[in-house]
Amino acid sequence: MKRGFPRLLGPWLLGAVLVWLVGYPLLVTVTALFGAPGGAGAALATFAGRIEEWLALWRSLWISTASVLLAAVIGIPLGFLFERAEFPGRRILGALIALPVALPPLVGVIAFVFLFGESGLLPRALVAGLGLAGPPWRLSGPGAILLVHGYSMYVYFYLFTRAGLARLDGALEEAAAALGASRFSILVRVTLPMLGPAFAGAALLCFMTSLGSFSAPYLFGGNFRVMTTQIVASKLNGDVVAAQVETLALAALAIGSLFVLRWLDPQRRLTGTVRGVAPRRRPVGGRRAKLVAGLAAALLAVFLLAPHATLLLISFVPAGTWSVEPFPPVLSLANWTGMVGGPEGLRPLGNSLWMAALATVVATFLGFAAAAQATRLGGKAGRFFEALLALPWALPGTVFALALATTFSVDAPWFGRFVLIGTPWLLPLAYVVRALPLTGRSSLAGFRGLDPTLGEAAASLGAGPWRRFWRIELPLLRPAVVAGAGLAFITALGDFVTSVLLYTFDNRPISMAIDSILRRNNLGLAAVYGVILMVASSAAFLAWGRERQNL
Repeated sequence: MKRGFPRLLGPWLLGAVLVWLVGYPLLVTVTALFGAPGGAGAALATFAGRIEEWLALWRSLWISTASVLLAAVIGIPLGFLFERAEFPGRRILGALIALPVALPPLVGVIAFVFLFGESGLLPRALVAGLGLAGPPWRLSGPGAILLVHGYSMYVYFYLFTRAGLARLDGALEEAAAALGASRFSILVRVTLPMLGPAFAGAALLCFMTSLGSFSAPYLFGGNFRVMTTQIVASKLNGDVVAAQVETLALAALAIGSLFVLRWLDPQRRLTGTVRGVAPRRRPVGGRRAKLVAGLAAALLAVFLLAPHATLLLISFVPAGTWSVEPFPPVLSLANWTGMVGGPEGLRPLGNSLWMAALATVVATFLGFAAAAQATRLGGKAGRFFEALLALPWALPGTVFALALATTFSVDAPWFGRFVLIGTPWLLPLAYVVRALPLTGRSSLAGFRGLDPTLGEAAASLGAGPWRRFWRIELPLLRPAVVAGAGLAFITALGDFVTSVLLYTFDNRPISMAIDSILRRNNLGLAAVYGVILMVASSAAFLAWGRERQNL
């Protein structure tokens, strides 16, 4: 009994901490409505009577659906091209095309502004080259939001399609060809249905990411508000009750959409497939055809990486030197040196680094511990830990940001509530919550990939539990843990959606510094911060990719 109690105490304590972080703030947000003037009924009735609230919900839904379709149209053909065809430069170009996923949302949006905005590089070139009176387009509204979403989210379909094709048994297509099926019939009746689970996974990830998107609607939406920007507007206007109801409405939409997409997942209706050898890549025709294919792929990569290059270029443009010219007339290091000695300085970068690093360490520890308990306990207890790890992913960042702000604005220690509003610690706590699905799910995949016979063999040789863990299990789990930690660090480093609601002057992160600088129209300095964030995130992404290959 004495030895069993500590074993039971550990899961209970861990579960209590996760519930306090993930579930408790949502519960507090719900119960806070009952203390609103007129009670929860009046708050809900006010929400239901506002047409703008329903419009914001509808816009969130259709923008997310359209984003999935647009990302699929771009990503699926690219996945087939780079996985099924062989041409010069395929490996390097295939890796470059996946880089947009490493761009933090805010950085990707401002890169689009610098390249495609009314005063961006491309419109200036068209105005000068064609003699136009003004920019040929205006980058705003739902079209601009979809453009950014399609650019940043096609990578999900691209990566999932490539992974699905790499795992597809080539014997199935060979058997269909032997029976006289055409290439088109094989594609439609064999290949695409077998890729259904991969497409469903990409669509789910894309839809939930778009539903919680804030940067693109915030900078491009204007009067076209989705629910994430509606929540922030209500919060900044001091209408806390409306923001709380909007938070619950968005949470309900997210959870409902998640269940619907899970129900539509074709994996539920598949009886299983045999993993064989993937079909060999088909070399592209003769020498001329190979050169054409390689050149086309290179041009595509240049187009997709153009926002990155534009961001780097703008970082060397001194303030006030670029007015109507199609190309910046002056390039210098003034913005870079000004960042070091200017009023902004390196403080936002330092804030983002320490908060992202702290959140990554805490989230990695909690995620690993929860994954270990879920694997060891199994059954309902295991599913409980898995649900706690998945919940922050299923809900948009604005939902948790407002829930945390509501919870930690009251001093009630006996009820697990402390005043963290206005302190530097609430924002990294939010980063921890948002990072838990990344670290936890990655660790869970690592635990499920362990061979139990290794531990059994070590035990038969006299190794105790801790020795087995440190000498056998932990080295095998390291790639999964590092992969999850890398993604968590990338996400926290470039976070904008929770930062805009929870940051303070003392811990203002780099994303908020970029937003502030853009409002002062200092594009060069904003680009400097964006490049730093882009390079740091890309480095972490590449490190994640190397570790992921070891899984």
